[in-house]
Amino acid sequence: MAAPVKAYLETERGAKIPCLFNPSKLQLAKSNSWSSGNSKGRNAPDLVFDGGGSGSLSLELVFDTTDTGKAVTDHTNKLTALMSIDTQLSDYDSATNNGRPQWVKFHWGDLHTFKSVITSMDLTFTYFSSAGMPLRANVSLTLTQYEPEANWGPQNPTSGTPSPHRLHQVQKGETLDRISAQHYKDSTKWRIIAEANGISDPLAIKPGSLLAIPRLRD
Repeated sequence: MAAPVKAYLETERGAKIPCLFNPSKLQLAKSNSWSSGNSKGRNAPDLVFDGGGSGSLSLELVFDTTDTGKAVTDHTNKLTALMSIDTQLSDYDSATNNGRPQWVKFHWGDLHTFKSVITSMDLTFTYFSSAGMPLRANVSLTLTQYEPEANWGPQNPTSGTPSPHRLHQVQKGETLDRISAQHYKDSTKWRIIAEANGISDPLAIKPGSLLAIPRLRD
């Protein structure tokens, strides 16, 4: 079985920020502006197209580092930095300290979105070590189209795109075959979960860690 394709954000300066877990859903939105003329003596007015609004993409991401014991902020700080002015961009004016954050693109397999800026980010830390180090975070992002493009939304959204994943938090005493039986009604499919999460030793899963559970293709 081929390894699942991981989603990532591409920044304007060419960096890649990988998603530790693929999002379970993506929400795309776009609006157009229309104005109406005089409808006196008519059932309805003619509408005149005033222009299109920016497209937007909303997604939920989960970052979890309980398997490594490192702070999850190593990943989330890369996202928060994308909402700050980047002094390395070519249009930054050092004389006036006038600039902007980088634009980004979201990629997942054959799905590629428009250039967009992060207009909203909601970051929640949900799990901590005994020393208070954040190990898990949920991030809600809204990406808003940065410039006009011929295709404002994803291209080929179903071609080669893996089935979305669910998440499972490992409980004390659980094993991969038991988790497989719970989600697939078949304990022998545990290798699918192991491959999706890069697990080489099925006995080494730790309580509290999050596992991606691929949805089986029909």
